[in-house]
Amino acid sequence: MPTRSRTRLRASSLRLSVTSGPPAGEMWLSREQLAAAVGISPARLTRLIQLGLVEPAEPGPSEFAAAVAARLRRMLRLHDDLGVDLVGAAIITDLLERLDRMESELRRLRGGA
Repeated sequence: MPTRSRTRLRASSLRLSVTSGPPAGEMWLSREQLAAAVGISPARLTRLIQLGLVEPAEPGPSEFAAAVAARLRRMLRLHDDLGVDLVGAAIITDLLERLDRMESELRRLRGGA
């Protein structure tokens, strides 16, 4: 019976982040507000921050762009519903967002948006 590799990847070594700088005028959430918006406990959010999967953004050390909630929900859904490990879920989320941006740009260039 083949054995699975037990190599573990650390999110911090991959420079993954569930946050990025929001556009001007976007809403900011505190840790507690983000946890509530995503439906997880503040303790679980703290653990995700410790793992490097979620990072507070400017303007403060405990503030998050509201868009982070949607990213985090998608990542946790991949993890909870499909069994994707958290680092894998973060990678998938990043790739899906890149694909969305590329499709939007392609539509714009074709004159469809």
